[in-house]
Amino acid sequence: MAEGPTLSDFMRHLQAVLEESSEISDAEEKQQRQWQLEAAIQEAIIFGNRFRELQEHGIDPLRLVKPKSGDPTAPPVNKIEALKSGAMHCTGCGAHLEADLSFCPACGQEK
Repeated sequence: MAEGPTLSDFMRHLQAVLEESSEISDAEEKQQRQWQLEAAIQEAIIFGNRFRELQEHGIDPLRLVKPKSGDPTAPPVNKIEALKSGAMHCTGCGAHLEADLSFCPACGQEK
């Protein structure tokens, strides 16, 4: 397995991006972005702590659990569909609608 960035590298990256987000001029966008980054940092800390805890108890934190026979299997996830899940689409042009906009960014039609 190839060596890549560590959890610490990722957390340092998130912290740097959080500091950069203070330069966002729109107050609402800045607040939302900072909340996202702070939540990601917290999740990374929780993951790291849980990973170490499991290892200390002799449990492999990355062990995949095989489904039991008869368990339903989840359909394969398409990355694009996962990103757009729960999203609305414009009735005029079919473009993806952002939840915080009252109009379609592609054609201008109101929601």
